[in-house]
Amino acid sequence: MSVVDHPTAAPFTTVAGLLDHLGVPPERILLRPPPGTATEKDVTELDDHHDRLCELIDGVLVEKTMGYVESMLSVEIILLIRQFTGEHDLGIVLGEAGTLRILPDQVRIPDVCFISWDRFPNRQMPDVPIPDLAPDLAVEVLSKSNTEREMDRKLGDYFAAGVRLVWYVDAASRTARAYRAVDKVEQIGEDGVLDGHDVLPGFTLSLAELFRRVPRPS
Repeated sequence: MSVVDHPTAAPFTTVAGLLDHLGVPPERILLRPPPGTATEKDVTELDDHHDRLCELIDGVLVEKTMGYVESMLSVEIILLIRQFTGEHDLGIVLGEAGTLRILPDQVRIPDVCFISWDRFPNRQMPDVPIPDLAPDLAVEVLSKSNTEREMDRKLGDYFAAGVRLVWYVDAASRTARAYRAVDKVEQIGEDGVLDGHDVLPGFTLSLAELFRRVPRPS
């Protein structure tokens, strides 16, 4: 599918309404182009020419930020999932620059995601900057700039798009939440295990092992 360049009308008319709608800190909202008018072309140009990753939410560019600890955790998760999916030939794994159009006017960038071969007809991947594609598993490594409202909105978008499993990994508390639906969540402590269920059958990820790989910040 081609890049969409005509966002729908923005559902807000004031700055307060914008912040309430997105649920993100104001410093992560880009004002150029004006909120409500941004397109996927703006997303790709910022990435290509300014090395800035932004999600596109209802015509608004929202910068995606990640600290070095969160980035290290994402890399470790990618390595573990990629090893498993490679051994079983299950699909592809994307990292924190994997930009996806999961819904109309909703471009999301999971920190880690798995997309099964079933979502690629004849295993042919689309040759476009932002594919019209939702992952089977989306992983978000939470950072200080992520708000609860933002992550609730993102969770709803993921499942509305057809994502089957979502993991929220909390770098600060060294815990995780595993969602199989918006209202079906499992709280996982530091000594617990993330399970791939029917998305990655047989795959498990020990949080204790994961966090041992990444030093705790002083």
